[in-house]
Amino acid sequence: MENTNAGTYNFKALVKGDELAQKAVYEAFAPKMLAACQNFISDRTLAEEAMNNGFVKVFFNIKKYKNEGSFEGWIRKIMIRESLSFLRKKKFIIASQSEIILERQKTYQEPIKEESEIQRLIEQLPLEFKLVFNLYAIEGYSHKEIADLLKIPETTSKTRLFRARKLLKEQLQTIKKANGRF
Repeated sequence: MENTNAGTYNFKALVKGDELAQKAVYEAFAPKMLAACQNFISDRTLAEEAMNNGFVKVFFNIKKYKNEGSFEGWIRKIMIRESLSFLRKKKFIIASQSEIILERQKTYQEPIKEESEIQRLIEQLPLEFKLVFNLYAIEGYSHKEIADLLKIPETTSKTRLFRARKLLKEQLQTIKKANGRF
């Protein structure tokens, strides 16, 4: 039996394809993995679809896990890759900058009250900025790793992170001004 912060599961049974072991791993890790998928896919239903596809890959590739590092971290990497793959497959269209600005003007009249508000601001970033921001700032990937995952030059990753941070800073300043806290 393997112990994790998320629960207990039988790794040997998992490798053999035991459904009860798979269920235990799914139940133990699904909430955290859904949150990881939602960092990239805002729509909960689509994020759940990507997560479920990710768990299929986890169970299909379980024999490839070398028991090096965290099992949860290994699953999380699969979920991130699956989320990015899901976005590519669905061919999400990035809204034009003017549409994003108009939408922000409608929604930024209230003060930031809690952490979920910051998450909302991140979710409203243009997709290409949001992906790099989440991979770098939240998941801890290097620019080289991000470039490999997204199939972009490393300098593009750095530029997108810079622009994401700049947009977030501008959004926060706009909110502060609107609420007389600047």
